Amino acid sequence: MHSAVDLATQVGARVRMLRTERGISLSELARRSQVGKGTLSELESGRRNPTLETLYALTTALDVPLSAALHTTGPSAEISGAAVDAVLTERFEDASAVTETYRVRIRAGSTQESAGHTPGTTEHIVVLAGTVRVGPLDAPALRVGPGEHATWAADVPHLYQAPENDVDALLVIRYPRQSFGTESD
Repeated sequence: MHSAVDLATQVGARVRMLRTERGISLSELARRSQVGKGTLSELESGRRNPTLETLYALTTALDVPLSAALHTTGPSAEISGAAVDAVLTERFEDASAVTETYRVRIRAGSTQESAGHTPGTTEHIVVLAGTVRVGPLDAPALRVGPGEHATWAADVPHLYQAPENDVDALLVIRYPRQSFGTESD
């Protein structure tokens, strides 16, 4: 496991590199991601721990998968948000897509609403324990219990919700290559 300081430093450096490679200013990335410029500056300098929500906003604005900011941190780097804790366990790339696998825990009684990812992105969940509600915000959420799985379009706003107990699951996110801008991760 990485310490929070190591993770903040490594992720911040990676976000800065991705931003500068794309020729995007700090102000422009803050505007596109709706992340405060001060927060972004602190994150890039390693003085602020990244949250799952912030990293998703930044990587979506940078037109790269979430793992572009995480995969250099090594295995078992845990990133947490308001409702979800995630550990990137695998990143697979081929000519057609980048596929990420996360071990996730969704905390009981919590809901995570995520903005849409790049066009064509899909998410797949396999529930290990608990019952989760997942899917697009504008459609009835799917209830998925232990041993069950679900798939949904993740290029639209979507949610993860653990109505009763903590949920442990595997989450697979597939980003088609044609949905990215210039990617050099």
